[in-house]
Amino acid sequence: MFQSQFARTFCLIFSLPLLFLLAPHILPPRHVPISLPDELDDLALFNRAVATGLRSSSNPKSTFFRLGSTNPKFKIAFMFLTNTDLFFAPLWERFFNNSSKDLYNIYIHSDPSSNVKDPGGIFEDRFIPSKHTERSSPTLISAARRLLATAILDDSMNFYFALISQSCIPLHSFGYMYRSLFHTPFSWRPIKFRSFIEIQSNGSILHDRYYARGKNVMMPEVPFSEFRVGSQFFILTKKHAMLVLKDRKLWRKFRLPCINVESCYPEEHYFPTLLSMADSEGCSHFTLTRVNWTGSFNGHPHTYSPSEVSPPLIYELRQSNFTYDYLFARKFSPDCLTLLMDMADSVIIKD
Repeated sequence: MFQSQFARTFCLIFSLPLLFLLAPHILPPRHVPISLPDELDDLALFNRAVATGLRSSSNPKSTFFRLGSTNPKFKIAFMFLTNTDLFFAPLWERFFNNSSKDLYNIYIHSDPSSNVKDPGGIFEDRFIPSKHTERSSPTLISAARRLLATAILDDSMNFYFALISQSCIPLHSFGYMYRSLFHTPFSWRPIKFRSFIEIQSNGSILHDRYYARGKNVMMPEVPFSEFRVGSQFFILTKKHAMLVLKDRKLWRKFRLPCINVESCYPEEHYFPTLLSMADSEGCSHFTLTRVNWTGSFNGHPHTYSPSEVSPPLIYELRQSNFTYDYLFARKFSPDCLTLLMDMADSVIIKD
């Protein structure tokens, strides 16, 4: 009897270390912690970017633009956040082909464990130092901030920062997109630019997402009345990109682990909440990336297949209830590439 109990106790004690060793490989991750070295490394990067951005923006008029100005051209930083190959790289290359290279920059953050291939061409060597990312975790916030910081450090003329996924496609030519973002009425008055980010304060999902980390965890920094949700993909002005990199207070809340992981999408909460609290009037409250949530599954929107790809679909995806057309659309399956390339010149980048 004693030997039997001793054997069971010994097996239990022996199995515990083995369980801790194997559990991460057997069970799905519930929370992806951000290590202290990674946090400090990011903080140093963000501080350098903020210092650089402040120096390049020392002229208060630098956030304004006049038609016919002799100032150097502002640029759009296209920031691809991915954990798979950029299977639409040929389409994006066609999109950039007829545009001046001094009007845009490209940056790619890819999960190091995903072994994403460099697609070459204009994307060659545009990968930034990246770290692990996982859905429903604050690692996606860190990755987006890393892209913003790198883009600010890389080129002082980057003014708009567009976050894009590997499943996004352009819906207009680059020229149309540039004019839409930097358009100026025929007036001598300066224009103050806005960020294009979805910010929603109502809906049935708000309560569950706010309390995903537990009761009163977000207080006092983020009261429920200030909590917002929105799309993960945005176009931020340099002013707002800097604001995101400076933030420490809200980040301390949104980096906390979730108890209810089914309602935890930090990247869809952090940016809308932060910008709504800091400068709501400076944001559009709508996104320029079209997403079809009809028939969504497991938190993922509808994915277009080759059978759905056609010129009428592109025309439909452009249409918006706001003052701007949609500029991007997602999600498209990789096997849509051939059809999209066939209509690239005649439909997608023909305005």
